[in-house]
Amino acid sequence: MTHPSHSRINSDLLRPILQTSWKFYALVTVLGGIVVAALIAWLSQMYFGFGISGITWPVYWGFYVTSFVFWIGISHAGTLISAILRLVNAGWRRPVTRCAEVITVFALMIGAMFPIVHLGRPWLAFWLFPYPSERLIWPNFRSPLVWDFFAINTYLTGSLLFLFLPMLPDFAVVRDKSTGLRHRIYSVLALGWRGTPKQWHRLESGMAIMAVAIVPVAVSVHTIVSFDFSMAPVPMWQSTIFGPYFVAGAIFSGIAGLLLAMAVLRRVLHLEAYLHPVHFENLGKLLLVMALLWGYFVFNERLVTYYGNEPSEMAVFWRTQRESFAPLYWTMVIGNFVLPLVIMGVRRFRTITGCVIASIGVVVGMWLERFLIIVPALGHKYLPYSYGVYRPQLVEIIIAAATFAAMALLYVLFTKLVPIISIWELKAGEHPSPDLMPPGNEEHRLGELHL
Repeated sequence: MTHPSHSRINSDLLRPILQTSWKFYALVTVLGGIVVAALIAWLSQMYFGFGISGITWPVYWGFYVTSFVFWIGISHAGTLISAILRLVNAGWRRPVTRCAEVITVFALMIGAMFPIVHLGRPWLAFWLFPYPSERLIWPNFRSPLVWDFFAINTYLTGSLLFLFLPMLPDFAVVRDKSTGLRHRIYSVLALGWRGTPKQWHRLESGMAIMAVAIVPVAVSVHTIVSFDFSMAPVPMWQSTIFGPYFVAGAIFSGIAGLLLAMAVLRRVLHLEAYLHPVHFENLGKLLLVMALLWGYFVFNERLVTYYGNEPSEMAVFWRTQRESFAPLYWTMVIGNFVLPLVIMGVRRFRTITGCVIASIGVVVGMWLERFLIIVPALGHKYLPYSYGVYRPQLVEIIIAAATFAAMALLYVLFTKLVPIISIWELKAGEHPSPDLMPPGNEEHRLGELHL
């Protein structure tokens, strides 16, 4: 696996930033229009009342909480995978890390909005914040909403730092290659980066510390999200397996999201010389491993429920296995298990196209998994008087669907502002040219990589 020369790397990876075509503006307009439509739907929900969303008793959680859990899961694509690859010093990670880390930040931002969207009075969301109150009223720390607030904000803060630190040398590259207003903006963003040995040492130390710290934070976040369910007295929710089950599912869907993002970037930004088939093959192997792990958790969960034969749980069990939700359930199984097992398990199918097909199946399947955890159980609780049917309305559908447009929009804007592949890491991983490596001075070579 080889990459172009240093001068061509600068040219290729800075081109989306320094050159803008009409396609960029057209894409931003379309995606922005979809996001605005969702904003209008949310404002309508606040004005006319929460009832227009279709969420009502007994199914108080629908597309909103499904999307919340889904996007928090997708966020594990970046920081967790990138951190693990950095810790094991996998050389092939270099073109992939920033693509992954960006997904984490944007998916967390999107997912964190849904508890607020789901509130009937979102202007009172500050009640969740642990601030000093003259009334001596504090948040209820037994509420999963408060747990999610702390977990998500901790993860988002760490992920922003983990994303921002390795961008400093690339901000300096853009600063040195630009003029006018762009030069002044990137001079501020570069924080005085000059590529001295002291700066490189501090950057590497900071990234190593963040890589170690972010892994347990990422694992704890989706474990806490699983507590939203396993702490509630609802059939098939009170399960000790939900913590690792949710974490495995989050990493699984995150890898699929990362593969799709890489495939789109490779085609749209013409990054074929940097995102090689080997990157897709290696991530495809990880996808296969996580598909097997997901299959184990699902089999374990269903087997224990069936063997226990508790009436209320069996009622929910059969609703998903062979009754009204059965088509969605078996679509989930095909997308999450059968498809990746067949495509990723056979080496000649483990191509870029194969990875994209398997990843689409996983993304669809994992969204269905979150939906099937929430809706059948809430609509069929312990006593017949509490049974109900959930029918999502247009407002809820628009808001949930617009999150994918929001993710794409944020990604497009990011690629316009920052090199989507880390320039300095790519150069550091290559055999340097003689003029970039003075004899016996490796640190000086690193300091020159941004030029």
